[in-house]
Amino acid sequence: MFIYKEDGGVGYYYSTLLQSLHAFSTRKGGVSRLPETAGLNLAFGRGDDAVTVLENLRLFASAVGVTAERVISLPQVHGTQVLHVTPDDAGRGYFQSARGESDGYMTEHASLPLGVKSADCVPVLLEARDAHGCVLAVAAVHAGWRGTAGGIVVRAVQALRAQCGECADIFAAIGPCIGQCCFEVERDCVDVFEQNWGADLVKSCFIQAKTGKYYGDLVRVNRLLLAGAGVPDVQIDEADICTCCHPKQFFSHRYACKHAQGKRGTMLSIICKQNAAH
Repeated sequence: MFIYKEDGGVGYYYSTLLQSLHAFSTRKGGVSRLPETAGLNLAFGRGDDAVTVLENLRLFASAVGVTAERVISLPQVHGTQVLHVTPDDAGRGYFQSARGESDGYMTEHASLPLGVKSADCVPVLLEARDAHGCVLAVAAVHAGWRGTAGGIVVRAVQALRAQCGECADIFAAIGPCIGQCCFEVERDCVDVFEQNWGADLVKSCFIQAKTGKYYGDLVRVNRLLLAGAGVPDVQIDEADICTCCHPKQFFSHRYACKHAQGKRGTMLSIICKQNAAH
């Protein structure tokens, strides 16, 4: 179950399924003042200066209970890499030089927040637990349609099991993202999913409209890929909130392209290996 919470004027969602400290940001709170980024924009290059973005990160981190200067979030390229990070990487992408790019992270180290940015793409936060229910490691992935089609969530599960052992229990929370109601694509996009995962998945996750275009359910695709990687359905939670349908609460790339010349802010989803205090 996903719960909405506000702290210090900052609004975010969290999943009751995960034990680790984590949060999926909204645009509620923050100090951004531009119309397109108003609120809690958490990415550089969206019109806000660096001082504004870093202050937004500090406000979000404080609300969630992590240290802003340790958050890791590199430039994203819609790829499938899941980077194994250590305390030496603390702050990369925000307070330290990014030194690279990645759409996913995994760590077994405590107090090291992993962050993935989104504005319609699917943020997935994961944790691996031992037989006693103790969290061994955490992961975060940014799954746009290309990353989803490439199986980045599968790579995250593999990274966690490589670190923690094949017997580790994996739990995953899929945050707010574009819903099937708004994710309209051409056939060439559908073809990539069919080539990678087969016709049955396409039939289950894509609906063809009378216009000839398709509407895709990226949440369902990621659930199926997680299930195929051995994650039981009861160990997967989803927000079931379409970011494009709620532009006052979330930043949305699709909505911005139609209504704001593509100008918009960006959310951040973070997970940290330490017990949540929700």
